[in-house]
Amino acid sequence: MSTETFEFQVEARRLLQLMIHSVYSNKDVFLRELVSNASDALDKLRLAKLRDDTLDADVSDLHIELETDPDARTLTVRDNGIGMSYDEVGELIGTIANSGTAQFLKELKEAQDAAGAEGLIGQFGVGFYSGFMVADEVTLLTRKAGEERGTRWSSRGEGTYTLERVDDAPQGTSVVLHLKPADPDNQLHDYASVWKLKEIVKRYSDFITWPIRLVGEQGDGGEGAEPETLNSMKALWARPRAEVSEDEYHELYKHIGHDWREPLETIQLHAEGTFEYQALLFVPSHAPHDLFRQNMRHGLQLYVKRVFIMDDCEALLPSYLRFVKGVVDAQDLSLNVSREILQQDRHIRMMQRRLTKKVLSSVKSMMTRDSDKYATFWREFGAVLKEGLVTDPDNRDALLAVASFACTHEDGEAVTLGQYVERMPEGQDDIYYITGESRETTDNSPHMEAFRERGIEVLLLTDPVDEVWVDAVGEFEGKRLRSVAKGEIDLDAREDDKSEDEQKQQAEAYAGMLGWMRERLDDDVKEVRLSTRLTRSPACLVADSDDLTPALENMYRAMGQEVPHSKRVLELNPDHALVKGLNEAYTEREDRSELADTAELLYTLAVVAEGGRPKDPARFVRLTADRLERTL
Repeated sequence: MSTETFEFQVEARRLLQLMIHSVYSNKDVFLRELVSNASDALDKLRLAKLRDDTLDADVSDLHIELETDPDARTLTVRDNGIGMSYDEVGELIGTIANSGTAQFLKELKEAQDAAGAEGLIGQFGVGFYSGFMVADEVTLLTRKAGEERGTRWSSRGEGTYTLERVDDAPQGTSVVLHLKPADPDNQLHDYASVWKLKEIVKRYSDFITWPIRLVGEQGDGGEGAEPETLNSMKALWARPRAEVSEDEYHELYKHIGHDWREPLETIQLHAEGTFEYQALLFVPSHAPHDLFRQNMRHGLQLYVKRVFIMDDCEALLPSYLRFVKGVVDAQDLSLNVSREILQQDRHIRMMQRRLTKKVLSSVKSMMTRDSDKYATFWREFGAVLKEGLVTDPDNRDALLAVASFACTHEDGEAVTLGQYVERMPEGQDDIYYITGESRETTDNSPHMEAFRERGIEVLLLTDPVDEVWVDAVGEFEGKRLRSVAKGEIDLDAREDDKSEDEQKQQAEAYAGMLGWMRERLDDDVKEVRLSTRLTRSPACLVADSDDLTPALENMYRAMGQEVPHSKRVLELNPDHALVKGLNEAYTEREDRSELADTAELLYTLAVVAEGGRPKDPARFVRLTADRLERTL
């Protein structure tokens, strides 16, 4: 039959040269592209046969074949799918693109890195031409199902291609790559090597629906050996849960999560409608060591029609769920979608919302049906989940429903905000909490003394993020979240509390000393006042309601944000012997220079009591040693 030669369009020729000269950073993806095309051809033939049972096409053994010839340096990717007609080859293969080539080239030129260029190529849809990265010549032989004659297309990627009608083409499509010499320095591997083909198929195409068979020379098996199926075809996420054993799920988790332990929870989701996808997610049983590192790699594995696309697609889940492992298989995304495109894709945003809600609902279910499993989950991941209370207001209610906190309740069990509100006594209007570095620090804080004596429950918050989310949330079911270390506290009076007259007299008796201490400690405090929250300790430091706590100030500074230092209020316990003695000495003496050291010590003791560090540790030690010496 006659062979016709055609020229690529000028812009298409430039595009082809870019493909040949390694726009892809990872050349292995050429095989992923060709296998994916073959899989689509098989899907289309199966659908065509279902719609028209008179179609003259063999669908008894639909499959993909890989055949290598190391001597001739060729690799053939073959399928027995729908195939293409002569006109379709000219339209789909011969011209690379129908429109938009100039705009694509402009965007490609502006892409700053290989990853950006690779994403643009995927957007443009020229995956077939990735074969020219590894081959000097590409030949395509195809025959459309139901037709008698086939078509051969061939090109060396140098500006022209040939088209020829042939009589002896089998049903389907075969792509023969005349491979370039291996060049490891340029990431050009030996793609005639069986082990390399197996590696690529395992990584990118393991879950393709159709069998991918290796034929021809197969190591020790020799020519004529039975074809070897390279892919497992076990897309567990696409199968009903009743058909998959827990062991199979656990093995998949260990493979994708790089973890030798079993997962804590398995979550499956099938979304149908205008945009279809399946997801199989796993909650690990232990937090990874790098959970709070900025450069932690996280995200779900992304597949498109069972073709592996990306190992760590961060856009599929919010950052506070970065510990979740799993697979998402979408039906209508581009094969070469880049990270930048994913951030903007509305389907991805829709999937993220649905997956997030599914994970949170699964945690809530775990909370009610298996308290031990939930306790493990919250111990390992509670701190990171609480980040969502700040960053994800849309799911704040769902997050609060699954959050639990240590508290001072007599049973010692962690409590949800809902449970706290349920057992609040009549007359209590606020949810009280205290933040600190550890359970021991919060338990022993002077700010807790009056609350303990009155039996008022306090939440003990010891994660760094707790300093932030309580302000972001503000209230729960109409009850204000209130720190026991901020503002003035007015607790219900008890029988042994002072009357209003006694309190007034006491305030008058201490007024002079409080004003004097305020002047002496002007660099460190904004006010000195008598306390209603202290019962045993001599002093404590209190922030005003709208002030940043020292821990929050340090956190912002660690992130490189400059924040002004906030002075706090020094509260004194008027019933403590040290405070009483200081007031008496202040009243009786005219020379109060020595008392200034005692006032400084009292302030520094309040700093130390809350876990802080003295401004001048050496001076604090000297003053303390001097006072101890006088007691001997």
